[in-house]
Amino acid sequence: MTNLIDLDWFPLALSLKVAGLATVLALVVGIALGWVFARRRFPGSGILEATCMLPLVLPPTVIGYAILVAAGRRSALGQWLDEHLDYSIIFSWHGAVVASAVVALPLVLKSASSAFAGIDRTLEAAASTLGQSRWSVFVRVTLPLAWPGILAGTLLAFARAMGEFGASLMVAGSIPGKTQTLSMAIYDAVQAGHEDTAMVLVLVTSLISVAILVVSNRIFAPRVR
Repeated sequence: MTNLIDLDWFPLALSLKVAGLATVLALVVGIALGWVFARRRFPGSGILEATCMLPLVLPPTVIGYAILVAAGRRSALGQWLDEHLDYSIIFSWHGAVVASAVVALPLVLKSASSAFAGIDRTLEAAASTLGQSRWSVFVRVTLPLAWPGILAGTLLAFARAMGEFGASLMVAGSIPGKTQTLSMAIYDAVQAGHEDTAMVLVLVTSLISVAILVVSNRIFAPRVR
């Protein structure tokens, strides 16, 4: 039986860090794009929205390959980063953050778009008549009204980022003590025949995911009066 004290908890710590940063990135981009898609229509907006939602349906390996093409060492961006900053996201935990943020973005985006679309526009109009700027109306009225829906989507995005495997594996690899997250550690433990270790890590991952889903369901659940 695996000793919990002797178990390497680095994958858990890294997964929490990667998922947290990825969720912040997905939240910022998701709120911005969600507001645009809910309030603005322009030529190609439907195609752009569908493109942003692709990580929900595409295999993770396709997402990972797309990131490699866009930011790998052979890409224009990758070469620029290497030449000017001596930096690369490939085989780095930063790459896992990028991959996790991409796959988590649709969950924040969809919830934000629905939340913004469901807001009573007369409340925003009333705030505008009181001399509030557009930014002030957004921060003081729009965002607080939409926040419960956005928060629920953000929690789901965090859970999705915690469990990310395929795209992160292609971009960051599974380097013990450097880029190995929980999902990768579970895979490696199974491959090595360490069933006890894999079971412990699976239970930890499941408990965290269940806790997140319970909180998310409480936010979404209608209040009984």
